[in-house]
Amino acid sequence: MSRTAVCPGSFDPITYGHLDIIERTSKIFDNVYVSVLKNSSKEGLFSTEERVALIEEVTAHLPNVEVRSFNGLLIDFCEEVGAEAIVRGLRAVSDFEYEMQLTSMNRKLNSSIETIYMMTNNNYSFISSSIVKEVAKYGGKIEDLVPPLVEDALKQKFNLQ
Repeated sequence: MSRTAVCPGSFDPITYGHLDIIERTSKIFDNVYVSVLKNSSKEGLFSTEERVALIEEVTAHLPNVEVRSFNGLLIDFCEEVGAEAIVRGLRAVSDFEYEMQLTSMNRKLNSSIETIYMMTNNNYSFISSSIVKEVAKYGGKIEDLVPPLVEDALKQKFNLQ
């Protein structure tokens, strides 16, 4: 029996911190779905389709990872793909309170799907998609924060090429 996990997020854009969690999750689970949230209440820099395409490119070396977008409840997506676990990255203690609320609600909706927290590599603990976008917008150095493909996409979005 194969074990399946979901790594959810908005990934606007995907960073080395996200990639670290996805790569480590792919070593533990047989199948990993990176689920890209279509957030109707928040306008992203990249469209859902662009985010999916970028993540597919930067995870192409991971044969057990599949990228999909979803709309609605994460727990419904997990049930659809047969996931036993949700893997969430934590950068700092400040992330924990929000994550605990999500986990409690997901457990109420389906108690058979576990949530696993994975600490982000210390090299990436300060990185967030918001910070990356802000630095990129003003032409700052982001090559250590995101894969080259994502760096190019950000430069294009901000007309910096």
